[in-house]
Amino acid sequence: MDEEALIYVDRLQLRQLFLKKLTRAGLPEIYAEKTADLMIFADERGIHSHGSVRMQYYAERIIKQGINIEPKLKFTKTGPSAGTYFGDNTVGHYVAFEAMKEAIELAKTSGIGMVGVKEIGHSGAIGYFAQQAAYEGMVALTVCQSDPMVVPFGGTEPYFGTNPIAFASPQQVGEPILFDMATTVQAWGKILDARSKHKSIPEHWAVDKHGKPTKDPYQVSALLPVAGAKGYGLMMMIDVLAGGLLGLPFGKHVSSMYEDLSEYRRLGQFHIVINPAFFGDRQLFLQQVSEMVKELHDISPAKGFDQVYYPGEIQEKVKQRYAESGIPIAQSIYDYLISDAIY
Repeated sequence: MDEEALIYVDRLQLRQLFLKKLTRAGLPEIYAEKTADLMIFADERGIHSHGSVRMQYYAERIIKQGINIEPKLKFTKTGPSAGTYFGDNTVGHYVAFEAMKEAIELAKTSGIGMVGVKEIGHSGAIGYFAQQAAYEGMVALTVCQSDPMVVPFGGTEPYFGTNPIAFASPQQVGEPILFDMATTVQAWGKILDARSKHKSIPEHWAVDKHGKPTKDPYQVSALLPVAGAKGYGLMMMIDVLAGGLLGLPFGKHVSSMYEDLSEYRRLGQFHIVINPAFFGDRQLFLQQVSEMVKELHDISPAKGFDQVYYPGEIQEKVKQRYAESGIPIAQSIYDYLISDAIY
């Protein structure tokens, strides 16, 4: 399979291209700004599955009214540490960000803030929201459900989604530590990224319509859970927190991302924010996190590795590299971004 040429684009230029395309599709600027921020957050860290490769999808769904561009948003505090945020099926990027702000405020006063995000569209790379809390000195865990595209361990038909989970913590010096993963071997966006670049995929990522492993991204029918039964268990846990707990569709009942772009998605997300000051000495906590990072870095690397990194750290390294080289975008996607076409 011949790989497609890449174009290297400055992050500010790329963000402007995102913003222009979203607003031309009809998304109000306040929502388009946050969506563009999250897409850049993903692309500049090498998480291309949630960056520019999604633009045509977002634009088409906006045009087809599968995203509410005039939502009536509402936060309801349901307890000293709890609340729900109704997103009225607008872009999840903006709603999840606003909901995390509410969770942070709850944690500041109560020690823990838990906010369920109800009825939203796709929200991008959810590590953005966990990092949002870490910048405020909080520890955060956020989870999000998605539509059924994963074969459960021991099964042959998709049931759960890729159901990502993200964790972030501040440390004494430097950027927060941030870990963000799908509970599948790879996110569906990685399949889209491989398709956009005409690249094959490892055969342990996904299966075809017959349930057999495939290297061809165009033949993928379903993804596989990470670590077999363990990943399967995690995606079930996330679906309960971000779906059933909020009274939203769960498992195979979650709406398809691509089937009917004129329908609202009604997705759920769940933020948990912890204030370290309520559980011990805050400065000692920050010191220990930084010490942990240093001790990991000091471990002798195994053969074939240059250093031991903490989980998620390599994405920060990619960000630094792309700041110099520009962000790599498939030629066809770049051509679309600079064109007048909506989708």
